[in-house]
Amino acid sequence: MDLRLQFLESFRAQGSDGGSYKVFAYERLARDESIADGLERWESTGVVEYRLEDGRLVDARGDGAMHIAGSPVALTRAAATAT
Repeated sequence: MDLRLQFLESFRAQGSDGGSYKVFAYERLARDESIADGLERWESTGVVEYRLEDGRLVDARGDGAMHIAGSPVALTRAAATAT
């Protein structure tokens, strides 16, 4: 199955290690081959993937908890600041 990532949003997060991180959220799309009209068509898989600015995966849970995959570092979404 062909997959494509579509950018949804980015936000700052504070790590339990004291670091500041930028997190990117992407929606996973799958190629829809049910219509053979020569155009590429993509549909949502219903899965959102989170990655750090450097490409590392972020495990996000339904309760809002986030951890950098393969590490003990927990992430907390930073409060948005008005500009």
